[in-house]
Amino acid sequence: MGFWTGRTRFRAWGLTLLVLAFAAAHIGAQVGINMWQRLFFDALERKSVGDVLGAIGWVPVIVGFFSLALSGVVVTRMLLQTRWREWLTMHLAGWWIADQRYYRLGFIAEEQTAPEFRIAEDVRLSVEPLVEFALGLITASVTAVTFAAILWQVAGSVQFSLGGTTVVIPFYMAIAAIFYAVVISTAAYFTGRPLVGRISHKNQMEAQFRAEMTRLRENAESIALIRGDDDERASVHDNYRNVVKAWLQIVRQQGIIALVMNTNGALFPIIPLVLVAPKYLAGELSLGAVMQVTAAFSAVQSALIWFVDNFVKLAEWYASLKRVDELVEVLEDLDMGTIMEGEGQIELGTSGDGAIHIDNLSLAHRNGRVVIADASVVIEAGEKVLITGASGTGKSTLIRALAGLWPWGSGKITVPPGQSIAFVPQKPYIPMGTLKEALLYPHADIAVDNETIVTAMKRCGLGYLAKRLDDDEAKWDQTLSGGERQRVAFTRLLIQKPTIIIMDEATSALDEDSQNGLLELLREELAGSTVISVGHRAGLEEFHDRKITLERRPAGARLTAETSTSSLWRMFGLGKAGV
Repeated sequence: MGFWTGRTRFRAWGLTLLVLAFAAAHIGAQVGINMWQRLFFDALERKSVGDVLGAIGWVPVIVGFFSLALSGVVVTRMLLQTRWREWLTMHLAGWWIADQRYYRLGFIAEEQTAPEFRIAEDVRLSVEPLVEFALGLITASVTAVTFAAILWQVAGSVQFSLGGTTVVIPFYMAIAAIFYAVVISTAAYFTGRPLVGRISHKNQMEAQFRAEMTRLRENAESIALIRGDDDERASVHDNYRNVVKAWLQIVRQQGIIALVMNTNGALFPIIPLVLVAPKYLAGELSLGAVMQVTAAFSAVQSALIWFVDNFVKLAEWYASLKRVDELVEVLEDLDMGTIMEGEGQIELGTSGDGAIHIDNLSLAHRNGRVVIADASVVIEAGEKVLITGASGTGKSTLIRALAGLWPWGSGKITVPPGQSIAFVPQKPYIPMGTLKEALLYPHADIAVDNETIVTAMKRCGLGYLAKRLDDDEAKWDQTLSGGERQRVAFTRLLIQKPTIIIMDEATSALDEDSQNGLLELLREELAGSTVISVGHRAGLEEFHDRKITLERRPAGARLTAETSTSSLWRMFGLGKAGV
């Protein structure tokens, strides 16, 4: 309800009132057409040319008013849908992205497949039909009452003899329309109720199939190299078979619903004529009154079986709404879990001495298994520290904790205030856009001249791309190799000059000579920056002042620190390795 209560409330209520005003005008136009029908057919029955021409003269006025009213409904409804979707999408996307929820969601809710699809598509499918349903329900209710009053006034009551007793049924046409609509709606409800669950299941299967295809695309090279085509084809086919099965269940159920709706479609124009015929034959109603009653009956019946006409759409809307609601619940649970964990979380703070302090830090998986236990270390400003250890000892988890992405555990991490921190993952992110924007990411708006950027590119081994700095045609996230991505990351460091650099296997895709050249460049250009680096390749110690080793223990890995002797040797003039 934030759309109607927050900063957008004036726009929301203004559009809502406009939609309702045009809807009321549209109903008024329908009443006008209904009255015109009686006027026209009564003139035909009297064979009065003047009255017929007079009725025809009203046609442009009625049609013009009807068209303007209906066009107003369409335009204002679409504006309301667009603005509501805009608010909800911005709200959910901002909530999902803020505080790294998009990252942590993968750890706590792996079953929440494709949250980006839920935000991009299911939000639309839950908002747009809801506006149409609300407007349709209001319009149907007002239309039913309005035209029921016309039936009551024009058709009047009917009387007949039953066993010598005269039976009078007041406003019988209105009662007949309501009774007929109730029967059809009840039949539609019981035949269509299973459709909700089946559409929800179909949407889930569609999402899984899309996720499978995305996974295949993102891992295309690895799959191609190990010749995994047959297994992937089988997996894709299995996933799509599940989609087909889900669709076939919907087809069967919609066939049953179609039987009910088509039966209604056949009876729809016949019933009012049969019911009003006796009064016309008895001379109680004119031909114009018969046509007016028939049209009013159809209007009432159409309004009252609105549920029948929209049941399939309602089922699809509800399925999308559930998917959006599930995402909201997970995000709320994520926030509530953060609050409820309280003291059980890692405390992040600021240090007062310029150093990074890790105090009694214990890291655990969400299932409670301890990865690192009781770790304490101080990393001085400008110090270069290498973190090593066997696979699975928690090196990358420690990096995530330093980045504030891993809340599960206890202890405290404090970082000097006002420091610029750069995190360099094993596979650096390359955004859409020009190569220059990729090199400046995530500070694409900073003022840096091309000469500075090109110099940094050349020093990091990317000089051959300097002429393509403003090229936005190439898909750089797909064009650059793993090694080039890592060179891009080092180029960013030279340009942005952060005071704290945290690297996770940042040179794993480079050959040893290139690695040594870039790390030497880092020591020269960013000598005052603090560097925390995770790696296991031989030769890394040479470029660090201290090595911290994570030793596996049954109760969680422990930290042991030692000064790098290779670093001491380098102080006496060991030669540089080339990039």
